[in-house]
Amino acid sequence: MSEPTDDRVDSRAAGLLPEERTAGSDNPRAQAAEILRESDIRENDLDAAPDSFVEHRTSEQTVTPPHP
Repeated sequence: MSEPTDDRVDSRAAGLLPEERTAGSDNPRAQAAEILRESDIRENDLDAAPDSFVEHRTSEQTVTPPHP
């Protein structure tokens, strides 16, 4: 597995969630890189987070179409 790209890390660091900002970080870029690395692991190995339930649906399966 490759490491997150610089552009992806910079984008994630710029968009840290409020709770991530509140927790604080001496290095938001390193924090973002680690968040992305862990996310990539979970995305590539659906059993990486055994306590989590991952459900994959298409939009057609989740949205009730409007009545004509």
